[in-house]
This record gives sequence, C-alpha cells and structure tokens, in this order.
Amino acid sequence: METQLAQIDVKNIIENNPNVLLDFYADWCGPCQTLLPTINKLADELKNDVIIKKVNVDEYQELAAEFSIRNIPTLIFFKDGKPTDRHTGLITERNLRDKINRLK
Repeated sequence: METQLAQIDVKNIIENNPNVLLDFYADWCGPCQTLLPTINKLADELKNDVIIKKVNVDEYQELAAEFSIRNIPTLIFFKDGKPTDRHTGLITERNLRDKINRLK
C-alpha cells in the first residue's frame, strides 16, 4: 500500500477528508520502522474511515517544521481539517485504533 505523501497534497488531504492521520517518520528511525507495519495495516484496513499518510521528515523538512515536529515518530490526527490529537513515540496497535476511533 502506497502511503507516501507529496508535500503539496497535505493541505488538500486535510481539508477534503473528515478523518486524517499523518505519520511523521524517517527511514533511519528505529521506532518509526517498528511502527511501520501497524501504520500500513491500519491504512489498508481503515481506508474507508480515515486517510493515513506517511511524511518523511528528511524529504519534507518544511512540512515537519510547519507541524512543529521535534521527535519521531509523531502522529497527528485531524478531524474536519483541524488537528485534534498528537502522539510522539511508539504506540501499540490497540491504542492507535482507540485514537483513530475517536476521530470517527
């Protein structure tokens, strides 16, 4: 499943979808790689309920700065175009599902 994100798409995705989760990560980040299978699984499984996109902080430094990303992985949850929740660090699939369910 392709969850990579182009910078120009971010605003459009956030504004035009009721539920969005952005995963800020880097290829060299161990915890990010640990979280990757869970992100990909949920992106595929919940595609009708929430748009999940990955943002590589090395490729999209301006975007990471815009969202004040200081540590990775950082997950930002959006509801109706507005950030509603944020999580930094590893998260279990169960806890991530709970946070996503709160968006719906």
